[in-house]
Order: sequence, then C-alpha cells, then structure tokens
Amino acid sequence: MSDKDKSKRDTKSYTYQDAGVSISEGNALVDRIAPLAKQTRRPGADAALGGFGAFFDPRAAGYRDPLLVAATDGVGTKLRLAIDSGHHDTVGIDLVAMCANDLIVQGAEPLFFLDYFASGKLESVVATEVVAGIAEGCRQAGCALIGGETAEMPGMYNAGDYDLAGFCVGAVEREEALTGDRVSDGDVILGLASSGFHSNGYSLVRRIIADRELDLEAEAPYDSRRKLGSDLRTPTRIYVKSLLPAIRNGRVKALAHITGGGLLENLPRVLPKGLRAHVDTAAWRLPPAFAWLRETGHIAPEELARTFNCGIGMAVIAAPADAAILAAQLQEAGETVYTIGHVETGTRGTTIAGAGSTWGQKDNWSAAHDA
Repeated sequence: MSDKDKSKRDTKSYTYQDAGVSISEGNALVDRIAPLAKQTRRPGADAALGGFGAFFDPRAAGYRDPLLVAATDGVGTKLRLAIDSGHHDTVGIDLVAMCANDLIVQGAEPLFFLDYFASGKLESVVATEVVAGIAEGCRQAGCALIGGETAEMPGMYNAGDYDLAGFCVGAVEREEALTGDRVSDGDVILGLASSGFHSNGYSLVRRIIADRELDLEAEAPYDSRRKLGSDLRTPTRIYVKSLLPAIRNGRVKALAHITGGGLLENLPRVLPKGLRAHVDTAAWRLPPAFAWLRETGHIAPEELARTFNCGIGMAVIAAPADAAILAAQLQEAGETVYTIGHVETGTRGTTIAGAGSTWGQKDNWSAAHDA
C-alpha cells in the first residue's frame, strides 16, 4: 500500500453502514412489522412497538391473584429447512408454539411474547416473513406480540442465515396452577395428535435426508400430495385455546408437552414421586412421516420414542371419571384425541409397550425410562 493510500485510509470517516449494519434497514423493518404486532393486541397489552420496554396489566386481563409463568425457546435446526428453501413464513409459528405450549402445561394462559431475530445482514423482507409467522402464532395462542430485538451482526452469521429465539410470559390463578401434585394411581392419559415432527429431532431428520441424498423438492415418500420439504416445515400445533377451558373447569390434573426427549422422558416431568406412566402404542398408529423415517433410518422404536413425539404432541392426565367428558370436550375444540395409557404405582418414569404392527415392527416391543 502506498503512503498516499495509507494516508487516505487513516483519514477515512467511517459509518455503521461501512461495518455492515444498516440502521435505516432496521427502522424500515419496524415500520413493516408494527401492523403485524398491532393485530395481536389483547386486554392488558395496548401499547405500540417502539418503546424501551412494554407494559402488561394482569388486572386488565381479568386476573385476581395470578402467578406469572415464563418460558423461552428456539426452533432448533428446523430453521435450516426454512433458510435453505426460502420459505420463512411458518418458523415464527413454531417459535411461539414451543413457548406457549410450555406455559399451558402449567395451566397458564400466554399473555405476551417477545422475539429475538439475529442475522449477519438484515434482509427486511425475510425478517418481515418471519415476524408475520410469529404474529400468526401469537394469534393462535391468544397472546400479544409486544416487542423484540433485531440484531444485525456482521461476521457472526453466514450470508442468508439467521437465528431465532422467543420469550413468553403467561399467568394462572394461584389455585388453578398445574404442578402434577394431583396426579394419582389409575389416572388416564389422553394424547392429543401432533401436526408432525413439531420442532424436535430435526438434526436427525436432516442427517438421514442428507445421507440418503433425498430431494426436499420431490414428493414426500409417504404422501404423494405434498413435497417432502414442505411437509417437514409443517408448523408446530398450538394447544392453548383448546386446553384453557378444560383446565379452568378443573378436569385436567396435569399436562406434558412432548418435545425433546419424546414420550419417554417428558411424561415423568409432571408425575409425583412413586408414580409411573404406562403408554400403550397400540392406541394409535404411528403417523406415515414417522413410520417412513423409522424405516429409512433404521431407527429402533425406543430411539424413536425418546427423540420424537411419534404423533402425540401433548399428553393430558385426568381422573377416570373425567376422561371421557374431557376427551369429548377436546375433540369438539378441534383436537384428535387418543386414550394412550394410564398412571400406575412405581418408580417415577415411563414404560412404553405396544403392538409391533402399529409401529412397523414384527413383534410387540417395550421401552422404559426412569426419571
């Protein structure tokens, strides 16, 4: 470098734009997403985006003596499918679902949601698609999108990549909180159908697809009506609106959101010491996408049950006298409901057993997990 060029460099006036961060693009994004957030307003959250913080009034939401419940989560490597396909409109629903479904497990109504969107270079069109999905998820969960953070960090992410995280706060009247302490021997376990893989196990899904050199734009091997990639991007089902009335009428003793750890490891999280969940897989047929993955990846049933929801996105525990009424109520609310097992005395954990044919096995099988 010549002395002249060096002198020119040393006297250059730098801007944030030179470092790869566009304040103008960030402002444009706020303008784009403000109407989306406005559509999610609810009693207790009436302020517009743009402040340093956002207020929420629990009394305006109808609560007398509320406990606040908080959850935070991400979408995991399902994001990779959205980024690689250029379809960003559903991962926001996944983000809300992973948090809101965790809140309803405690009996809490999701009240408000905040998101964190980070990328190397902000592309406002992509970010707007993502936030539109978040707003849709908030509408499905009945909570308000009250704010978030958009971080543009050159050098931290590859071109076109981004990351997502979400934070949700809910409330439940103190006497209605679900802690699992009411669960007892003989209680019935109902399973609510999932919409697919939800947002767990995608590192394994993607590994099998890569090793088998499968085309995500080709038709799904288990459903000729859909493309494989599109089906795998199906957003996580949000159970809030169907479960809230059942919780408030007192028929729900406990709930388990079937996420990472699958059926084996999530049910014990809501059981008192000395009680065990017994799940009978003959009660429902393994959905085609899971059966295809099991066969393609030669996945053992126990591994499948520890990694994926296997078609059951939420487990509901109720007294035997309430189970039939509760199942009918949830079906009327739009859920597909199966009676998948019961609670019994034993070491806290889960035992899964069932007819092999329903899971593509020749023989019956069983697996156990002690918490």
